[in-house]
Amino acid sequence: MKHERRAWNQTISGLRFEKFRTGSKIRLGSIEVEPVHVDHSVPAAYGFIVHTSEGTLVYTGDLRVHGTKPRMTEDFIERARQEKPDALLAEGTNLIGATLTTEAEVQSKISSIIRASSKLVLADFSNVDVDRFRTFYNSAKQNGRTLAISLRQAHLLSKLADEGRIDIPDVAHDKNVVVYQRSKKRYYEWEKNVLSFQNVVEASDIKGMQSKTVLVSSASSFKELVDIRPEPGSCFILSISEPFNEEQEFEFERVVNWLDHFGLPMYHVHCSGHIMPDQLKSAVARIGPKTVYPIHTEHPELYAKFISEVASVTVPQKNMTYPVRS
Repeated sequence: MKHERRAWNQTISGLRFEKFRTGSKIRLGSIEVEPVHVDHSVPAAYGFIVHTSEGTLVYTGDLRVHGTKPRMTEDFIERARQEKPDALLAEGTNLIGATLTTEAEVQSKISSIIRASSKLVLADFSNVDVDRFRTFYNSAKQNGRTLAISLRQAHLLSKLADEGRIDIPDVAHDKNVVVYQRSKKRYYEWEKNVLSFQNVVEASDIKGMQSKTVLVSSASSFKELVDIRPEPGSCFILSISEPFNEEQEFEFERVVNWLDHFGLPMYHVHCSGHIMPDQLKSAVARIGPKTVYPIHTEHPELYAKFISEVASVTVPQKNMTYPVRS
């Protein structure tokens, strides 16, 4: 019998999960790990300071300083600097094609697009990008519109709101938010819980209030537009990264085909979740590691040359082992 392969995040039986925050100390045998919050396009992003018997290494994870909470990344850089690490594993996603746009600029542009549209505004952004949700929420509210989100996004945001540490609207009760119920034959238990909210709407409701709605809609839900029928004067705002692999390109092509079908123009307004090159160099210089190892980059050799002005760089090679203290 053929066994179905399961992703790592689906195989959770028997695992124990423990929460941590900045200031926590996690023991793994003789290793101590210290998490420190950073600013990223999703909440609960952390960098890590790892203390070992062979020295201290720092791992940046994904981080930025042009988002809504640059102070968090500043906290991480300062804490890492204090440790005088032997090794720094630092991301370099934006070394090619970096576009420096802040979240505040994204909100200004999105609000302008909504203001200029006379009918339905469609939007696509990540379910877990809380900053972008807040940006669209504020932009819709500023223009007298309601933000219509999916069941999945409503579920995620309501759970984050329950945590009490993230400043987001209560999507179950906020008058500027509605939850769009796509037509389905069966619903999961978590979906049924969201459907108990008082602000759930259907396609017919969206169809009747197009000039007052910003509808969050991804490629997988575009077929629902057949029932909504966006009127002339509607538009689509893509607020995620451009496609960078074959699967994403195929999905993007599907979106374009739907836009062609309905006659909807598309705007691309986005702000990266990753640090800019000059800011990366500044962070490395401040942390002052003995050795930097480029990670999360398609251009490690470029990275090495760019950073060599402020630090010694070792480009990791496949199947090679490197000491913490070189």
